[in-house]
Amino acid sequence: MQNSTPVLIVKKFGGTSVGSIERIKHVASLLQGKGKLCVVVSAMAGETDRLLKLASSVTSDPEPREVDALLGTGEQVTASLLAMELISRGVKARSFDGSQARISTDGIHRHAKITGIDTSELLASIDRGEIPIVTGFQGVDTKGDTTTLGRGGSDISAVALAAALKAKECHIYTDVEGVYSTDPRIVPNARLLPRISHEEMLELASLGAKVLHPRSVYFAMAYKVPLVVRSTFVEGEGTWIVPEEELMEKPIVSGITYRTDETKIRIAKVPGGIESIKRIFVTLAERGIFVDMISQTGSSEGKTSISFTVLDEQGKDALKIVEDACRELKASEVAVDTDIAKVSVVGVGMRYHTGVAADLFTVLAREGIEVSMISTSEIKVSILVPRKYCELAVRALHDAFLVEVSVEK
Repeated sequence: MQNSTPVLIVKKFGGTSVGSIERIKHVASLLQGKGKLCVVVSAMAGETDRLLKLASSVTSDPEPREVDALLGTGEQVTASLLAMELISRGVKARSFDGSQARISTDGIHRHAKITGIDTSELLASIDRGEIPIVTGFQGVDTKGDTTTLGRGGSDISAVALAAALKAKECHIYTDVEGVYSTDPRIVPNARLLPRISHEEMLELASLGAKVLHPRSVYFAMAYKVPLVVRSTFVEGEGTWIVPEEELMEKPIVSGITYRTDETKIRIAKVPGGIESIKRIFVTLAERGIFVDMISQTGSSEGKTSISFTVLDEQGKDALKIVEDACRELKASEVAVDTDIAKVSVVGVGMRYHTGVAADLFTVLAREGIEVSMISTSEIKVSILVPRKYCELAVRALHDAFLVEVSVEK
């Protein structure tokens, strides 16, 4: 006899999904009569930006604790409104903020990490037949202060809650039908992927695909949470993110992504060898600057030139650190380039096939696109190109690696 015990599913709805009262009513209709649920919600579309603008209208350097206290209200509005709508339909529901849901984090405001979840209150709510509506993106630190997990943090909240509650599945609802082989706004014939591995999704999310937050994918992989991305507005199976061993096929390339929010910093002719280079990168790390791509070249005078990329939002801080260090080290010059794009080709099949880099450079050479930096892993190749060639590179590489695949099938 099959076990008839209802299984718990966590469903998360992003900002566009709850962007108006009409859309909140639509979400309520998707939840009504769907069994045992825990729901995570984002702030209504545009609300976080509005709140940040309010903060900046008061001061150019708002205190991080107070920013988190302010930003946390966005999700609370959504959770309360959705709970009200469900209750009006005769469905038991209860809103929970991060503190009430007992989502514990460290004390790093604006970029907190979850340290634990006490599920007792949520499970009690579920046992009462309620649908708990939890504010995504936030938690509480040991001082009792509201903390936020960074942009896209509601994805992290949802997958972490699914793991803690031992949910059968976690469903991420958004305004797209799932994960595509590339950005369909650039490549109209981009393919909806029915399944993709955790590692591929982690790479795509880290390299520019905005469908899921990278840390949410990491949680799903680490805690074996079945995860699916699907549309709030169009019925469909969406895209399942699964362990690699569950993929029946392992295409050489699964997706192509890009990002245009990075800055390249070049330091010319640094004396002192590895000790000087270490000093620069240790200082960047201590100041919380995330360094992405790195390339190094020597010179005839025994000096070293270094290029690396950082996120645009950290570019100004990184440049100041580098300029201060290079004055002391007597490097020749520091140059900055913001007119760049990083384009990445991702696929678990790269582990088992050679020649991807050769094919990639053949395609770029045919289009006359110069590459200034390259980085690789087992399942990805990333290149740095002039920003004006970003879309051309994405289209050309998609045609070369993915259109032919779909034709062959």
